[in-house]
Amino acid sequence: MGGYWHVANSSRYPDFMITGTTKLLGVIGHPIAHSLSPVMHNAAIASLGADYVYLPLPILPENLAVAIAGLDAIGVEGFSVTIPHKQAIMPLLSEISDLAQAVGAVNTVYRTPSGWGGTNTDVEGFIAPLLSLRDWHQSKIVILGNGGAARAVVAGCSQLGCSEIRVVGRSPEKLQLFQHSWQASPVSAALSVHGWEDLPILICEADLLVNTTPIGMYPHGHVSPLSSSDLANLHRGQLSTT
Repeated sequence: MGGYWHVANSSRYPDFMITGTTKLLGVIGHPIAHSLSPVMHNAAIASLGADYVYLPLPILPENLAVAIAGLDAIGVEGFSVTIPHKQAIMPLLSEISDLAQAVGAVNTVYRTPSGWGGTNTDVEGFIAPLLSLRDWHQSKIVILGNGGAARAVVAGCSQLGCSEIRVVGRSPEKLQLFQHSWQASPVSAALSVHGWEDLPILICEADLLVNTTPIGMYPHGHVSPLSSSDLANLHRGQLSTT
């Protein structure tokens, strides 16, 4: 049956039409139902009058390779990448930007003549709102988590001139791998890794606390990776973000 789909104006999606010529974009991750990216991107697409639609695409980690091949086969123009695929997708790409290589994670994938290309916009997105708040030189930063998002935050904190970048995780092995991966980078001089048991002292000393773990993601915003005693260590003048 031919024709088109009309997406009615609602709180989630703007008013636009999906036809046989509509090009596909999306965001891959698992879980992905919490993501507000489709709302934001479809609103932008509608305001531009562009013939695109941006979809949430749930992909299990074990299905990543076959899913990426499938997105290519059905003509998807490009897609965003979120937890847990930001690092795992890199071997599946034909081209990776210098920035994404330096960060060690990709959050944006696009078509190139040789296949999928990837870059990272997380660094700019992280530091842009912070630049207007204060001078971050000599600041101490605590980052919860050691995945792809944490890598972008580490790179961003280095650009901000932070003197100490402390990454906190629950797996000693993953933390050591994380630290080792920055060995050849100037970032390594400011970077240290810590177990979760060090949080009480680290929080007291932090100028900025960043949560890069999936804990607290929408729609579970009331959940925190910090215990009640950890939260009690937060202090006036300290900033926190996710």
